[in-house]
Amino acid sequence: MKELNDKQKKFIDGLISKMTLEEKAGQLNQLAPSSLGGFTIDEEEQQKLLKAGRITEDDIERAKNARESFKEQEQWVREGKIGSFLGLYDRSDIEHLQRIAVEQSRLKIPLIFGHRVVGPIPLAEACSFDDGLWEQNAALAAKEAAADGLNWTFDPMVDIARDARWGRIAEGAGEDTYLGCRCAAARVRGFQGDDPAKRDKVAACAKHFAAYGAGESGRDYNTVDMSEQKFFETYLPPFKSAIDAGAFTVMAAFNDFCGVPCTENSYLLGEVLRKKLGFEGFVVSDATAILELVAHRSAADLKEACEHAINAGVDMDMNSRGYVNFLPELVKEGKVSESRLDEAVRNVLSIKMLLGLFDDPFNRISWDEIDLESHRAAARKTACEPAVLLKNDKN
Repeated sequence: MKELNDKQKKFIDGLISKMTLEEKAGQLNQLAPSSLGGFTIDEEEQQKLLKAGRITEDDIERAKNARESFKEQEQWVREGKIGSFLGLYDRSDIEHLQRIAVEQSRLKIPLIFGHRVVGPIPLAEACSFDDGLWEQNAALAAKEAAADGLNWTFDPMVDIARDARWGRIAEGAGEDTYLGCRCAAARVRGFQGDDPAKRDKVAACAKHFAAYGAGESGRDYNTVDMSEQKFFETYLPPFKSAIDAGAFTVMAAFNDFCGVPCTENSYLLGEVLRKKLGFEGFVVSDATAILELVAHRSAADLKEACEHAINAGVDMDMNSRGYVNFLPELVKEGKVSESRLDEAVRNVLSIKMLLGLFDDPFNRISWDEIDLESHRAAARKTACEPAVLLKNDKN
């Protein structure tokens, strides 16, 4: 991964020295425009989540008036309580929030905005066995994301999947580790290019760390129990390829790994990811995964879940609203060291710096500069490449 120069490191250290505990926690807080997640959730699904204890009546009330929730988040940006957004696709909203961050907050720290990728499914792309095609399609997706004002994608998904019952197989390259490694590296190169700060590039995010595709019986979120040999030979190599290609971010997985949820697994996030793979970017949780440590029965409540996650190595909290509410208190109580908090903030600010956000957070390509017809043609070509036609010669 590209490194900061001495001047940039000094700037970030100086910024951290000026931050309050609340502002530090804010940099680690990622929110969606809806209080219920990055995507629209209908009333029936809301009631299921309420019954399961994953949301509250207050959450549902906030979701009924999204614009009011948006106004609340504007104020949080002014107060330095938000470092990132996901699920926003309107450039005017994105630039509006960014201006609040860099013009009205105390320390003028820019926001980072996450994006999904839309196109031919990765499983089909992988069937082309064409590294150049994968890289090209990621580059085209990066352009379209940048045109929406975004600078981060939650892609590539590099999970190896060998149980056809698993519902997320379509998001990755399938069952073969070697092919998964090639695809992971190519997509990171496509998204980030030789300089992720360019107007048409975005930060990549290798997910889900780790072994998310190995859930028992193919059930999503299910437990993963495997030997160290199988893990290192089959499921870990695509992450190494993505990191070696320079991936700026990694997403922790929902599942537990050999009895310990990945979101609080210090062995995976510390020993394996940081030390063995040499990852130097920042780790983001999956959506509300820190809150779900309560459902895993490994934390009594959200506050304790935040303690476990930050100490294990999760730098950014995706939409649990836990870090922003509890990290200052946990530091004061001595349950989280301020040096660990500073490390997480430094990881996030370093990526924002490498993306050029401190220089010009509005420096994005425009839709007028994109030849959409060529993008559609590339998508059609990709859809045709993996196709296999069988001919029956028998009468």
